[in-house]
Amino acid sequence: MFGKGKENGGSPTTSDVDNEPGFKNEVNNYYDPNLPTANVEYDDLHVACPPHTTEKRLMAKIDFRVIPFLCILYLLAFLDRVNIANARSFGLIKDLNLKNVEYNTALTIFFVPYVVAEIPSNILMKKFSPRIWLSGCMFMFGLVSICQGLVSSYGGLLTARFFLGLFEAGMFPGCFYLIGMWYKRSEAQRRYSFFFSSTTLAGAFGALLASAIGKMDGLRGYHGWRWIFILEGVLTCVVALIFSFCLPSFPEQATWLTEEEREYVKARLQADQGRSAAERKITRQDVGRVFKDYKIILGGLMYFGMIVPAYGYAFFAPAIVTTYGYSPIKTQLYSVPPWACAFAFAMCIAFASDKTKHRFAFTLIPISIAIAGFAILISVHNHHNVQYAALFLVAMGAYSAMPVIVCWFNMNLGGHHRRAVGTAWQVGFGNIGGIIATYAFIQTDAPKYTKGHAICLSFLCLSALSCGAYGMAVWSQNRQRDRSPVDVGLTEYEKTELGDMSPAYRYLL
Repeated sequence: MFGKGKENGGSPTTSDVDNEPGFKNEVNNYYDPNLPTANVEYDDLHVACPPHTTEKRLMAKIDFRVIPFLCILYLLAFLDRVNIANARSFGLIKDLNLKNVEYNTALTIFFVPYVVAEIPSNILMKKFSPRIWLSGCMFMFGLVSICQGLVSSYGGLLTARFFLGLFEAGMFPGCFYLIGMWYKRSEAQRRYSFFFSSTTLAGAFGALLASAIGKMDGLRGYHGWRWIFILEGVLTCVVALIFSFCLPSFPEQATWLTEEEREYVKARLQADQGRSAAERKITRQDVGRVFKDYKIILGGLMYFGMIVPAYGYAFFAPAIVTTYGYSPIKTQLYSVPPWACAFAFAMCIAFASDKTKHRFAFTLIPISIAIAGFAILISVHNHHNVQYAALFLVAMGAYSAMPVIVCWFNMNLGGHHRRAVGTAWQVGFGNIGGIIATYAFIQTDAPKYTKGHAICLSFLCLSALSCGAYGMAVWSQNRQRDRSPVDVGLTEYEKTELGDMSPAYRYLL
């Protein structure tokens, strides 16, 4: 689905050794040392593949059981989160008599529980299993979305948005955490980007859907914006019920793999990232130890800087397009092409990043493109074609950089505990930027929205600087560890507990 593994068999030799980052000098990465070597395939980390399959076939099997389900899940989550921007074009503000910044406040209230519940959600997901936890949360935020279409006051809208944020809190970090427990770092980026690009597909699909649902205006006495919330919420609930039976779990719990295949997946991840400690519960001490690493803070700042322009675009692109003089239906249709181009560009960036086994440069390239887009929007105010083209640059840049940033940080965290806490921290802290984004574009600033564009530019620069600092940090630590002895007498248990802080671990730059 996302590329092929090595087909050549044979046992590893010294010349085959791959200098991919990970745990170095591991002398026994074979999940079954008694397998005959004549008919055994070895992957690029020299882990023996089960004799009845190949790495290529097994990874394709995993791809089709993991990635599509998570993409659909997050597509619907993002759709239910940002469809309020489409609903705004069909009379939501007028019907609920929203004044001043009340619409912006309704957007903001979503992020309060969303930020607070990120880390607890990942801990609970590990306890209950992804299948149960993610599908349950999905059903609940679909139900809240239906209720959002039935509200009759500003207070009702605030309540619905609050609970929508609460039940959606675990979706993004949970899915990223789960993907990270299935794939090696060198093959993860295109999976992450494909998953993350479901947000761009949600933007495009949501705009198309809203343009169609908007024609139901007046049906059963409901205006079009109510039908947007109700129908999309019903769709989410139905899919959640189906997914409660088929969502993937962690490799250790995958009943659709044979015992040999599960052991192989665990062995290749151990060779790449170290032991996961999946069997041990996450404690408060684990959480505290994670935050003693300053790179964790940098990871949060990288994502924080990207969230402001990304949500600024998602929530306000239809409002910006409306200022060009289009009708509500045409506004939705003109919102589709930038999202579609963002998806295509994000996948190009992802494949290039995985091909080169490099992340840093592929964060700065799309960030620079987004900066160019906002620079045009802040300086050009009387040429609609140029302004519309700038929206393409913004969407392509912001939504291509974000998955690389999250993948880079997430896959550099070793073990279940550091990854569960670190991923949730990055996404949770980063989404504080969503609060800023909701007040960046205020109706009184239309049609130029100069302040909003300037705010987004500033946060893009913050993200670029944070990426530079994180890149320097991992390069410096790799260099320091290369100069130090690898074997310092640590037991396997101690290496497992240290995760990426082990002296044998090498970060991906």
